[in-house]
Amino acid sequence: MLTPLVCVPYNSPSMSNIKDLSVAQLKRAIEIREQIESLQDELASLGNGSIARVGRRGKRRMSAAGRARIAAAAKARWAKYRSGKGKAKPAGRKSKRFNAAARAKLSAAAKARWAKAKASGKSTL
Repeated sequence: MLTPLVCVPYNSPSMSNIKDLSVAQLKRAIEIREQIESLQDELASLGNGSIARVGRRGKRRMSAAGRARIAAAAKARWAKYRSGKGKAKPAGRKSKRFNAAARAKLSAAAKARWAKAKASGKSTL
């Protein structure tokens, strides 16, 4: 079975009008078309009657059971995470704070540093 000879778009510059082809060119085009069809038939016979589609695969879809398993696992992870929030933190050391005497000592040292810097004419340390 021969397929139509010209399968390129009508506005294609390569074969815009079949009337412009010579007899030799038409015969050559028919030979090429027959070779293509014989190769397609050979390929179809290798693939159990169907030509394997090459290129992009179809869209992958997940079953409802798969989505349910993923949702259940996510819920379990969140439940585990939230269960840890209700527990009290382990008793550890309190954050260190300076007592009043230490703060006064640091303040005096800072004031002395600034007084020295201002006396030498600096605006920064």
